[in-house]
Amino acid sequence: MARTIKMAPGSRSDRARMSRWVQAPAALSELAAIACVLAAAGLLGTALVGCTLGMPAAVANIRYDLGPANPPAYTGALPTLRLFDVRTPRALDSDDILYRLSYADPTQTAAYANSHWAMRPSQLLTERLRDALAAHGAVLGGGQAVNAPLLTVDLEQFEQVYDGQGQSHGALTARATLTHEGKVVAQQTFVARAPASMPDAAGGVHALAAASDDFVAQLVAWLGMQIGAVAQ
Repeated sequence: MARTIKMAPGSRSDRARMSRWVQAPAALSELAAIACVLAAAGLLGTALVGCTLGMPAAVANIRYDLGPANPPAYTGALPTLRLFDVRTPRALDSDDILYRLSYADPTQTAAYANSHWAMRPSQLLTERLRDALAAHGAVLGGGQAVNAPLLTVDLEQFEQVYDGQGQSHGALTARATLTHEGKVVAQQTFVARAPASMPDAAGGVHALAAASDDFVAQLVAWLGMQIGAVAQ
């Protein structure tokens, strides 16, 4: 199982992984963290103590959401659906923006120190999904006592993956299950990928936003194909 490491400038774990950090992607909003790491490695020839570069608080902790949504191409109607909030494993149950250096160690993830999601990824994706489904039919809470199909979504992957130094993409994997009257109607695993234009947190966020739109479009189209099965 992948192990998530939260990096903080000047920490013991930070210094212990110095060689990995020198190769790691540098977010533009984390220039102070990178400068501290380089100083500790002896590349700047200055002391690590007091290495802050005077970063203002607003820059030191940037919050991101998924931005404006791109509506799915599907134009048909959907039946009334009940939808639970998107579920996630423990590793994704935080506001961390995760990345993976797959070219160095594909078994390990890390989190950007000074950039975070505005909400947990599951909450961001739930909002995205509800809005998209509501454009095609009524969407109710999963716990409502209504005889309507129930959609559950399990988010399995939501991270920026570095295939090489300076080259990365947003990776989303999720499993959707549609049930009706206690029986599974259909289940599908969706994979969405989108290239990142920049090797930093901002680039990862935009790539994951695009991957989220791709996933939602795939899911809505898939639900459209299940209408006949739900009606039986």
